[in-house]
Amino acid sequence: MRAPIAALIAACLTGLAHAETALTRAPPAAKTEVKVEVVAKGLNHPWGLQFLPDGRMLVTERPGRLRVVTKTGQLSEPIAGVPAVAASGQGGLLDVALAPDFATSSRIVLSYTEPRQGQFTGTAVATARLTLAGNGGRLDAVRIIFQQSPSVGGGLHFGSRLAFAPDGHLFITLGERNQRDGAQDLGNHLGKVVRVKLDGAIPDDNPFGRQSNKRSEIWSYGHRNVQSAAIHPETGKLWTVEHGPRGGDEVNVPEKGKNYGWPVIGYGIDYSGAKIHEATQKQGMEQPVYYWRPSIAPSGAAFYTGALFSAWKGNFLVGALAGQALHRLVLDGEKVVAEEILLKERAERIRDVRIGPEGAIWLLTDDSDGRILRLMPIRN
Repeated sequence: MRAPIAALIAACLTGLAHAETALTRAPPAAKTEVKVEVVAKGLNHPWGLQFLPDGRMLVTERPGRLRVVTKTGQLSEPIAGVPAVAASGQGGLLDVALAPDFATSSRIVLSYTEPRQGQFTGTAVATARLTLAGNGGRLDAVRIIFQQSPSVGGGLHFGSRLAFAPDGHLFITLGERNQRDGAQDLGNHLGKVVRVKLDGAIPDDNPFGRQSNKRSEIWSYGHRNVQSAAIHPETGKLWTVEHGPRGGDEVNVPEKGKNYGWPVIGYGIDYSGAKIHEATQKQGMEQPVYYWRPSIAPSGAAFYTGALFSAWKGNFLVGALAGQALHRLVLDGEKVVAEEILLKERAERIRDVRIGPEGAIWLLTDDSDGRILRLMPIRN
Protein backbone atom coordinates (compact mmCIF):
# COMPACT_ATOMS: atom_id res chain seq x y z
CA MET A 1 0.00 0.00 0.00
CA ARG A 2 2.90 2.36 0.73
CA ALA A 3 4.04 2.68 -2.88
CA PRO A 4 0.66 3.78 -4.27
CA ILE A 5 0.20 6.24 -1.38
CA ALA A 6 3.68 7.65 -1.92
CA ALA A 7 2.99 7.95 -5.63
CA LEU A 8 -0.28 9.77 -4.94
CA ILE A 9 1.42 12.21 -2.56
CA ALA A 10 4.17 12.82 -5.10
CA ALA A 11 1.60 13.48 -7.81
CA CYS A 12 -0.26 15.95 -5.57
CA LEU A 13 2.95 17.78 -4.71
CA THR A 14 3.86 17.96 -8.40
CA GLY A 15 0.44 19.43 -9.15
CA LEU A 16 0.83 22.00 -6.38
CA ALA A 17 4.28 22.95 -7.62
CA HIS A 18 2.91 23.36 -11.13
CA ALA A 19 0.05 25.50 -9.86
CA GLU A 20 2.43 27.68 -7.85
CA THR A 21 4.58 28.19 -10.94
CA ALA A 22 1.50 29.10 -12.98
CA LEU A 23 0.47 31.67 -10.35
CA THR A 24 3.80 33.50 -10.41
CA ARG A 25 3.33 37.12 -11.51
CA ALA A 26 5.65 38.94 -13.86
CA PRO A 27 8.09 41.21 -12.02
CA PRO A 28 7.45 44.96 -11.99
CA ALA A 29 8.65 46.85 -15.05
CA ALA A 30 10.76 49.98 -14.80
CA LYS A 31 8.68 52.93 -13.61
CA THR A 32 7.78 55.54 -16.17
CA GLU A 33 6.82 59.19 -15.65
CA VAL A 34 4.01 60.22 -17.96
CA LYS A 35 2.11 63.44 -18.54
CA VAL A 36 -1.69 63.08 -18.69
CA GLU A 37 -3.70 65.62 -20.67
CA VAL A 38 -7.50 65.80 -20.60
CA VAL A 39 -8.36 66.35 -24.27
CA ALA A 40 -12.16 66.10 -24.05
CA LYS A 41 -14.88 65.52 -21.49
CA GLY A 42 -18.66 65.37 -21.35
CA LEU A 43 -19.01 61.96 -23.04
CA ASN A 44 -21.64 59.61 -21.64
CA HIS A 45 -19.90 56.29 -20.96
CA PRO A 46 -17.66 56.35 -24.06
CA TRP A 47 -16.83 52.82 -25.19
CA GLY A 48 -14.82 52.76 -28.43
CA LEU A 49 -12.37 55.18 -30.05
CA GLN A 50 -11.05 55.07 -33.62
CA PHE A 51 -8.79 57.60 -35.35
CA LEU A 52 -9.80 58.99 -38.72
CA PRO A 53 -7.10 59.59 -41.35
CA ASP A 54 -7.11 63.36 -40.64
CA GLY A 55 -6.41 62.83 -36.91
CA ARG A 56 -9.95 63.39 -35.68
CA MET A 57 -11.58 60.59 -33.69
CA LEU A 58 -14.79 58.62 -33.89
CA VAL A 59 -16.07 57.88 -30.38
CA THR A 60 -19.04 55.73 -29.41
CA GLU A 61 -21.16 56.46 -26.35
CA ARG A 62 -22.90 53.49 -24.83
CA PRO A 63 -26.40 55.07 -24.82
CA GLY A 64 -26.27 54.96 -28.64
CA ARG A 65 -24.44 58.03 -29.89
CA LEU A 66 -21.51 58.24 -32.30
CA ARG A 67 -19.54 61.48 -32.33
CA VAL A 68 -16.56 63.01 -34.07
CA VAL A 69 -14.02 64.56 -31.69
CA THR A 70 -11.38 66.98 -32.95
CA LYS A 71 -7.74 66.83 -31.92
CA THR A 72 -8.43 69.74 -29.57
CA GLY A 73 -11.38 67.99 -27.92
CA GLN A 74 -14.41 69.58 -29.56
CA LEU A 75 -17.39 67.19 -29.70
CA SER A 76 -19.60 67.08 -32.78
CA GLU A 77 -23.33 66.65 -32.71
CA PRO A 78 -24.32 62.96 -32.73
CA ILE A 79 -23.94 61.29 -36.13
CA ALA A 80 -27.35 60.47 -37.63
CA GLY A 81 -28.33 56.99 -38.81
CA VAL A 82 -26.77 54.90 -36.04
CA PRO A 83 -28.68 51.59 -35.64
CA ALA A 84 -31.08 51.31 -32.72
CA VAL A 85 -29.34 49.94 -29.64
CA ALA A 86 -30.53 48.34 -26.40
CA ALA A 87 -28.68 50.53 -23.90
CA SER A 88 -29.20 48.52 -20.75
CA GLY A 89 -26.77 47.12 -18.23
CA GLN A 90 -23.44 46.58 -19.99
CA GLY A 91 -25.07 46.89 -23.40
CA GLY A 92 -25.39 49.73 -25.88
CA LEU A 93 -23.28 51.14 -28.69
CA LEU A 94 -19.91 49.43 -28.29
CA ASP A 95 -16.89 49.36 -30.61
CA VAL A 96 -16.08 51.22 -33.82
CA ALA A 97 -13.52 50.46 -36.52
CA LEU A 98 -12.63 51.70 -39.98
CA ALA A 99 -12.99 49.23 -42.84
CA PRO A 100 -9.66 48.38 -44.51
CA ASP A 101 -10.87 50.17 -47.65
CA PHE A 102 -12.12 53.25 -45.74
CA ALA A 103 -10.06 55.64 -47.87
CA THR A 104 -12.16 54.77 -50.92
CA SER A 105 -15.38 53.42 -49.41
CA SER A 106 -15.87 55.60 -46.28
CA ARG A 107 -17.17 52.43 -44.56
CA ILE A 108 -17.04 52.01 -40.82
CA VAL A 109 -17.98 49.05 -38.63
CA LEU A 110 -19.99 49.24 -35.40
CA SER A 111 -20.70 46.62 -32.77
CA TYR A 112 -23.70 47.12 -30.54
CA THR A 113 -26.38 45.51 -28.42
CA GLU A 114 -29.28 44.83 -30.75
CA PRO A 115 -32.86 44.87 -29.41
CA ARG A 116 -34.61 41.62 -30.25
CA GLN A 117 -38.08 40.27 -29.54
CA GLY A 118 -39.47 41.18 -26.11
CA GLN A 119 -36.70 41.78 -23.57
CA PHE A 120 -34.13 39.73 -25.47
CA THR A 121 -30.96 41.19 -26.96
CA GLY A 122 -27.80 40.10 -28.74
CA THR A 123 -24.53 41.55 -29.95
CA ALA A 124 -24.68 42.64 -33.59
CA VAL A 125 -22.20 44.16 -36.05
CA ALA A 126 -23.08 46.50 -38.89
CA THR A 127 -21.21 48.33 -41.62
CA ALA A 128 -22.19 51.78 -42.84
CA ARG A 129 -20.97 54.59 -45.10
CA LEU A 130 -19.85 57.63 -43.08
CA THR A 131 -20.42 61.13 -44.41
CA LEU A 132 -19.17 64.04 -42.33
CA ALA A 133 -20.58 67.53 -42.81
CA GLY A 134 -20.56 70.65 -40.67
CA ASN A 135 -20.70 69.81 -36.99
CA GLY A 136 -21.90 66.26 -37.49
CA GLY A 137 -22.74 63.87 -40.30
CA ARG A 138 -24.66 60.72 -41.01
CA LEU A 139 -24.47 57.00 -41.69
CA ASP A 140 -25.95 55.57 -44.87
CA ALA A 141 -26.12 52.09 -46.39
CA VAL A 142 -26.28 50.51 -42.94
CA ARG A 143 -25.98 46.74 -43.28
CA ILE A 144 -25.98 44.17 -40.50
CA ILE A 145 -23.23 41.62 -41.21
CA PHE A 146 -23.40 39.58 -37.99
CA GLN A 147 -25.99 38.79 -35.31
CA GLN A 148 -25.12 36.78 -32.22
CA SER A 149 -27.35 33.76 -31.68
CA PRO A 150 -29.21 32.94 -29.52
CA SER A 151 -30.88 36.08 -28.17
CA VAL A 152 -30.65 36.27 -24.38
CA GLY A 153 -32.35 38.33 -21.67
CA GLY A 154 -30.44 40.45 -19.18
CA GLY A 155 -27.75 43.08 -19.52
CA LEU A 156 -24.49 41.16 -19.05
CA HIS A 157 -21.47 40.07 -21.10
CA PHE A 158 -21.89 41.36 -24.66
CA GLY A 159 -18.19 41.59 -25.58
CA SER A 160 -17.45 43.18 -28.02
CA ARG A 161 -14.29 44.37 -29.75
CA LEU A 162 -13.55 44.52 -33.46
CA ALA A 163 -10.14 43.75 -34.97
CA PHE A 164 -9.17 43.45 -38.63
CA ALA A 165 -6.54 40.81 -39.44
CA PRO A 166 -3.86 41.57 -42.03
CA ASP A 167 -5.87 39.56 -44.62
CA GLY A 168 -8.85 41.89 -44.11
CA HIS A 169 -11.02 39.39 -42.25
CA LEU A 170 -12.84 40.73 -39.19
CA PHE A 171 -12.55 39.26 -35.71
CA ILE A 172 -15.53 39.93 -33.41
CA THR A 173 -15.29 39.07 -29.72
CA LEU A 174 -18.48 37.93 -27.99
CA GLY A 175 -19.41 37.50 -24.35
CA GLU A 176 -21.31 34.44 -23.15
CA ARG A 177 -24.19 36.58 -21.87
CA ASN A 178 -23.78 35.02 -18.42
CA GLN A 179 -24.81 31.64 -19.90
CA ARG A 180 -21.66 29.85 -18.72
CA ASP A 181 -22.09 26.45 -20.32
CA GLY A 182 -22.95 28.10 -23.63
CA ALA A 183 -19.28 29.00 -24.07
CA GLN A 184 -18.50 25.29 -24.63
CA ASP A 185 -21.33 24.74 -27.14
CA LEU A 186 -20.19 25.10 -30.76
CA GLY A 187 -23.80 25.38 -31.87
CA ASN A 188 -24.09 29.00 -30.67
CA HIS A 189 -22.16 32.27 -30.58
CA LEU A 190 -21.97 32.63 -26.78
CA GLY A 191 -18.45 33.11 -25.43
CA LYS A 192 -16.83 32.93 -28.84
CA VAL A 193 -14.44 34.81 -31.07
CA VAL A 194 -15.90 34.80 -34.56
CA ARG A 195 -14.24 35.57 -37.89
CA VAL A 196 -16.11 36.88 -40.93
CA LYS A 197 -15.49 38.79 -44.12
CA LEU A 198 -16.47 42.44 -44.31
CA ASP A 199 -19.70 41.51 -46.09
CA GLY A 200 -20.56 38.93 -43.40
CA ALA A 201 -19.58 35.91 -45.50
CA ILE A 202 -17.69 33.05 -43.85
CA PRO A 203 -14.02 32.58 -44.78
CA ASP A 204 -13.39 29.17 -46.36
CA ASP A 205 -10.66 28.34 -43.83
CA ASN A 206 -12.70 28.92 -40.67
CA PRO A 207 -12.30 25.84 -38.43
CA PHE A 208 -15.90 24.60 -38.27
CA GLY A 209 -17.23 25.71 -41.64
CA ARG A 210 -18.26 22.28 -42.97
CA GLN A 211 -19.78 20.82 -39.79
CA SER A 212 -23.55 21.17 -39.73
CA ASN A 213 -23.90 21.11 -35.92
CA LYS A 214 -21.32 23.87 -35.39
CA ARG A 215 -21.48 27.57 -36.19
CA SER A 216 -19.25 28.30 -39.15
CA GLU A 217 -18.40 31.83 -37.94
CA ILE A 218 -16.56 30.52 -34.87
CA TRP A 219 -12.79 31.00 -34.68
CA SER A 220 -12.22 30.05 -31.00
CA TYR A 221 -14.42 29.24 -28.02
CA GLY A 222 -14.54 28.82 -24.25
CA HIS A 223 -14.35 32.58 -23.58
CA ARG A 224 -16.23 34.52 -20.90
CA ASN A 225 -16.47 38.21 -21.82
CA VAL A 226 -13.79 39.54 -24.17
CA GLN A 227 -13.64 43.35 -24.15
CA SER A 228 -10.09 43.79 -25.48
CA ALA A 229 -8.71 42.77 -28.86
CA ALA A 230 -5.68 43.85 -30.88
CA ILE A 231 -3.62 42.51 -33.76
CA HIS A 232 0.07 41.98 -33.00
CA PRO A 233 2.01 44.37 -35.27
CA GLU A 234 4.71 41.83 -36.16
CA THR A 235 3.04 38.41 -36.12
CA GLY A 236 -0.41 39.51 -37.29
CA LYS A 237 -1.98 37.31 -34.60
CA LEU A 238 -5.08 38.28 -32.64
CA TRP A 239 -4.55 38.96 -28.93
CA THR A 240 -7.51 39.26 -26.56
CA VAL A 241 -8.12 40.05 -22.91
CA GLU A 242 -11.25 38.79 -21.19
CA HIS A 243 -13.01 39.26 -17.89
CA GLY A 244 -12.87 36.48 -15.36
CA PRO A 245 -15.25 36.44 -12.39
CA ARG A 246 -13.49 37.11 -9.05
CA GLY A 247 -10.00 36.55 -10.39
CA GLY A 248 -8.86 34.97 -13.61
CA ASP A 249 -8.92 37.84 -16.12
CA GLU A 250 -6.99 36.37 -19.05
CA VAL A 251 -4.69 37.43 -21.87
CA ASN A 252 -5.03 34.96 -24.74
CA VAL A 253 -3.78 34.56 -28.30
CA PRO A 254 -6.84 32.79 -29.73
CA GLU A 255 -5.90 30.18 -32.31
CA LYS A 256 -8.04 28.54 -34.93
CA GLY A 257 -10.55 26.07 -33.47
CA LYS A 258 -9.09 26.04 -29.96
CA ASN A 259 -10.93 25.93 -26.63
CA TYR A 260 -9.96 28.47 -23.95
CA GLY A 261 -11.71 26.68 -21.14
CA TRP A 262 -14.49 28.83 -19.67
CA PRO A 263 -16.17 27.76 -17.44
CA VAL A 264 -14.46 24.37 -17.11
CA ILE A 265 -11.00 25.69 -16.24
CA GLY A 266 -9.77 29.02 -14.98
CA TYR A 267 -8.15 30.90 -12.12
CA GLY A 268 -11.13 32.64 -10.51
CA ILE A 269 -14.05 31.95 -8.19
CA ASP A 270 -17.69 32.98 -8.33
CA TYR A 271 -18.74 36.37 -6.94
CA SER A 272 -20.31 34.51 -4.01
CA GLY A 273 -16.96 32.89 -3.25
CA ALA A 274 -18.13 29.51 -4.53
CA LYS A 275 -16.00 27.32 -6.78
CA ILE A 276 -16.69 27.56 -10.52
CA HIS A 277 -14.02 25.57 -12.32
CA GLU A 278 -13.16 21.88 -12.34
CA ALA A 279 -9.48 22.78 -12.26
CA THR A 280 -6.97 25.26 -13.63
CA GLN A 281 -5.93 22.93 -16.45
CA LYS A 282 -7.50 20.23 -18.59
CA GLN A 283 -6.38 18.34 -21.67
CA GLY A 284 -7.71 19.91 -24.84
CA MET A 285 -8.09 23.36 -23.25
CA GLU A 286 -5.63 26.21 -23.63
CA GLN A 287 -3.78 28.07 -20.89
CA PRO A 288 -3.77 31.88 -20.91
CA VAL A 289 -0.65 33.81 -21.78
CA TYR A 290 -1.18 35.78 -18.56
CA TYR A 291 -3.88 36.33 -15.99
CA TRP A 292 -4.72 38.53 -13.02
CA ARG A 293 -5.89 37.47 -9.59
CA PRO A 294 -7.61 39.51 -8.19
CA SER A 295 -9.42 40.79 -11.27
CA ILE A 296 -8.65 44.14 -12.86
CA ALA A 297 -11.76 44.05 -15.18
CA PRO A 298 -9.93 44.60 -18.49
CA SER A 299 -11.37 46.66 -21.33
CA GLY A 300 -9.51 48.00 -24.34
CA ALA A 301 -5.98 47.08 -25.34
CA ALA A 302 -3.35 48.09 -27.88
CA PHE A 303 0.20 47.22 -28.85
CA TYR A 304 2.49 50.20 -28.61
CA THR A 305 3.83 50.97 -32.08
CA GLY A 306 4.75 54.65 -31.79
CA ALA A 307 8.05 56.46 -31.30
CA LEU A 308 7.31 58.78 -28.35
CA PHE A 309 7.70 55.99 -25.76
CA SER A 310 10.66 54.34 -27.47
CA ALA A 311 11.32 51.90 -24.60
CA TRP A 312 7.73 50.62 -24.87
CA LYS A 313 7.95 49.41 -28.45
CA GLY A 314 5.93 46.18 -28.75
CA ASN A 315 4.50 46.43 -25.21
CA PHE A 316 0.86 45.40 -24.70
CA LEU A 317 -1.23 48.09 -23.00
CA VAL A 318 -4.44 47.00 -21.25
CA GLY A 319 -7.08 49.24 -19.69
CA ALA A 320 -8.67 48.31 -16.36
CA LEU A 321 -12.16 49.23 -15.18
CA ALA A 322 -12.34 47.89 -11.63
CA GLY A 323 -8.56 48.22 -11.38
CA GLN A 324 -8.76 51.87 -12.50
CA ALA A 325 -5.38 51.82 -14.18
CA LEU A 326 -3.44 51.19 -17.36
CA HIS A 327 -1.36 48.00 -17.34
CA ARG A 328 1.82 47.89 -19.43
CA LEU A 329 2.88 44.33 -20.23
CA VAL A 330 6.42 43.76 -21.45
CA LEU A 331 6.60 40.77 -23.78
CA ASP A 332 9.16 38.22 -24.83
CA GLY A 333 7.40 36.52 -27.71
CA GLU A 334 4.11 35.34 -26.21
CA LYS A 335 5.33 35.50 -22.62
CA VAL A 336 4.78 38.42 -20.23
CA VAL A 337 8.10 39.16 -18.55
CA ALA A 338 7.29 42.40 -16.69
CA GLU A 339 4.31 44.59 -15.82
CA GLU A 340 3.90 48.23 -14.89
CA ILE A 341 0.68 49.69 -13.46
CA LEU A 342 0.12 53.30 -14.50
CA LEU A 343 -2.42 56.02 -13.58
CA LYS A 344 -3.60 54.22 -10.46
CA GLU A 345 -3.60 57.51 -8.58
CA ARG A 346 -6.23 58.97 -10.96
CA ALA A 347 -8.86 56.39 -9.92
CA GLU A 348 -10.54 56.41 -13.35
CA ARG A 349 -12.09 53.43 -15.12
CA ILE A 350 -10.19 52.90 -18.38
CA ARG A 351 -12.53 51.68 -21.12
CA ASP A 352 -10.46 51.87 -24.31
CA VAL A 353 -6.80 52.20 -25.31
CA ARG A 354 -5.53 53.46 -28.68
CA ILE A 355 -2.23 54.61 -30.13
CA GLY A 356 -2.53 57.97 -31.84
CA PRO A 357 -0.89 58.83 -35.16
CA GLU A 358 1.66 60.99 -33.34
CA GLY A 359 2.64 58.12 -31.01
CA ALA A 360 0.78 59.32 -27.91
CA ILE A 361 -1.45 56.91 -25.98
CA TRP A 362 -5.14 57.81 -25.96
CA LEU A 363 -7.62 56.51 -23.40
CA LEU A 364 -11.36 56.62 -22.81
CA THR A 365 -12.65 56.77 -19.24
CA ASP A 366 -15.91 55.02 -18.42
CA ASP A 367 -18.15 57.51 -16.66
CA SER A 368 -21.31 59.52 -17.20
CA ASP A 369 -18.90 62.43 -17.70
CA GLY A 370 -16.37 60.35 -19.60
CA ARG A 371 -13.08 61.79 -20.78
CA ILE A 372 -10.53 61.35 -23.51
CA LEU A 373 -7.02 61.33 -22.06
CA ARG A 374 -3.70 61.63 -23.90
CA LEU A 375 -0.51 60.24 -22.38
CA MET A 376 2.80 61.82 -23.32
CA PRO A 377 6.29 61.07 -22.02
CA ILE A 378 7.92 63.50 -19.61
CA ARG A 379 11.22 64.56 -21.12
CA ASN A 380 14.06 65.40 -18.74
